[in-house]
Amino acid sequence: MKNVLISAFSALLVMGACQSKTPKLPIYGDRDVVEKEVNGKMVVDTIYPTIPTFSFLNQDSVTITEKQFDNKIYVANFFFTHCPSICPTMQRNLLKAYEKYKNDARVAFLSHSIDFKYDSPSVLKNYANKLGVDNVQWQFVTGSKADIYGISDKYMVYTKEDASVAGGYDHSGYLVLVDHDKHIRGAYDGTNDEEVQKLLKDMDILLQEYK
Repeated sequence: MKNVLISAFSALLVMGACQSKTPKLPIYGDRDVVEKEVNGKMVVDTIYPTIPTFSFLNQDSVTITEKQFDNKIYVANFFFTHCPSICPTMQRNLLKAYEKYKNDARVAFLSHSIDFKYDSPSVLKNYANKLGVDNVQWQFVTGSKADIYGISDKYMVYTKEDASVAGGYDHSGYLVLVDHDKHIRGAYDGTNDEEVQKLLKDMDILLQEYK
C-alpha cells in the first residue's frame, strides 16, 4: 500500500510539474550577446531587437507613438485601403482577433498604410468604420514613405512601392505579434485561416506572461 501511495504521489508531482510549465513564445530577430558588469562581476546578457520609437497620424488625425502600446501586447500589419489582392482577407482575419479581444485593455492592434499618397486620416477613418472598428483599440496610421517603409523592416515585413503590381504597392500579409517590451513574438500569414487561429492561441499564451 505504501508503494502504491508513493507511486500515486509521484504521479501527482509529475502532473503538477507538467501543468505548471506554461508554454512560452520565442523572441524573433537576430540577438546580440554582450558582457556587462553587475555588482562588480562580469555577466553575459542577451539583447533582443525591439520595435523602435515611432510617430504616425491615425484615422482621427491624432499623433500615435509607441507609448500608446506600453504595457500591452499588440498585433501589427501593413496594408492599403484600395488593395485589390491580399488586404481584404488579411484585414477580415485580423478583425477576428479584434472582436475576440474587443475592449480588453491588455490588447491593441496597429495597421500601417503603405499608400502614403492616398490613405489620409479621413480615408483611413472611413475604412475603419466599414470594417467594423468602433473604438481606439485598433489604430490605422499613415506617415511618410520613409517612416512607414522604414519601420516595416523592423517588423520584418516586406513593403514596396511597385507600379508593375495591382494597386501599385507590393507587401507581405504577415500579422506580427509584439509584446510589452516591443519584442516580436510571432508572425502569421493573415490570409491563412490556420495561421490566424494560431495567432489567437499565441495571443492567449503571451497574455499569460503578464499575469
